[in-house]
Amino acid sequence: MKRIWRRVAPAVIKTVLWFYAFWIGTLILFRWVTPPTTGVQMQRRVESWFRKGPYEKRYTPVPMARISPHLRHALVAGEDTRFYDHWGLDVVAMADAAQEAAGKRRRLRGASTLTQQLIKNLYFTTHANPVRKVVEWTLAPVADFVLGKERVLELYLNVIEWGPGVYGAEAASRYHFRAPAASLSREQAARLAACVPAPRRRRPAAMSQYGAVIENRMRQLGY
Repeated sequence: MKRIWRRVAPAVIKTVLWFYAFWIGTLILFRWVTPPTTGVQMQRRVESWFRKGPYEKRYTPVPMARISPHLRHALVAGEDTRFYDHWGLDVVAMADAAQEAAGKRRRLRGASTLTQQLIKNLYFTTHANPVRKVVEWTLAPVADFVLGKERVLELYLNVIEWGPGVYGAEAASRYHFRAPAASLSREQAARLAACVPAPRRRRPAAMSQYGAVIENRMRQLGY
């Protein structure tokens, strides 16, 4: 086994380094360029080949100026209230999650930041696995440093899933409300943010209760 490992280890290390070089290189590129597709979008395309019915991809990236401030505030309030305070990883949320799970024989909940979710959407699929989590933890601080908070949020708003084949704020707003993302009201934004944890099952029209919770968090955060 030692001989085999000595032969295999250099190839494994080179492969890992190559992937990290690719990820970091594309993150640098994404400071200025919006990705033409993402890992999750490719996953959904492949899944559509094995399901009945047509698959229509709706993906219209727009600059932050064309997205309602209410939506960016709602996503921070709903998904990552310490977004502007952490460095890609929210150690406070991770510690709280670990304490909550301790002694309850429950799986540790994610405590993922917006930056971690962006990494998952860009490079991986929705299927959970330990390798993906390790990459998220190691790349999230890099993404925060390379891209900066505003660009991380802009990319996140433009690539995340918001329905069957619906990606990004502009496509989501037109799909769910038949209006551009710039015109979203506070309530509409909160309802859209409420769909993010389960975007293919949830619809804004049914998110009045959780939407109200997010609106309350927005007020607490000063939005």
